[in-house]
Amino acid sequence: MKEGLIKDAYELIIKEIQTVLTTCYILVVGIGMLFNYQKYSEFEINIFDYSDVFDFLIAPFSDFYILLFATASILFVTLIIKLDNLWKNKWPKSYSKANFGRDKKLWFKTYRIVMFIITFIIYLHLSADYYGRYTKDRIINQNDISIRLADNEIKSGKLIGKTKDVIFLLNGESVYAIPISSLVKEIKIK
Repeated sequence: MKEGLIKDAYELIIKEIQTVLTTCYILVVGIGMLFNYQKYSEFEINIFDYSDVFDFLIAPFSDFYILLFATASILFVTLIIKLDNLWKNKWPKSYSKANFGRDKKLWFKTYRIVMFIITFIIYLHLSADYYGRYTKDRIINQNDISIRLADNEIKSGKLIGKTKDVIFLLNGESVYAIPISSLVKEIKIK
């Protein structure tokens, strides 16, 4: 009897861990997509026109800052929710005063969840916008690279980024999308 109970509990825990990990991965991929979009939109590039699904599945892992921010964001929101629950349970009078007595209403639980979600989305959007401006400044201050095409033409500029099929270069005010195929012979960093 005990063995069956332990096995059932173990299977339940494994299923819960799988659900949490899957949800976190989907959230991190979504955050990575948003951050990549903001980065490239600073150079007036619609990254969705040049990318495929696999570029976005690895997007959070291709840039350490995106991965760091996605992880920190999830942990931060979890901490805020835990602190809100702690406040609500430990000091219900001050919690009720801070919420103008709305916590006694039937709709407050739904309202609270919706407000956390809206706040998280606004927070992500503002952070992604900051990340886009930050990476633009980093790109503008980096060294030029040179790309030699198959016909020995050399394109120089600052590397904005790349997808599986395209390299993006900034040369002055111009942005070039160079397909990665047999046309590219080598990439040389100055």
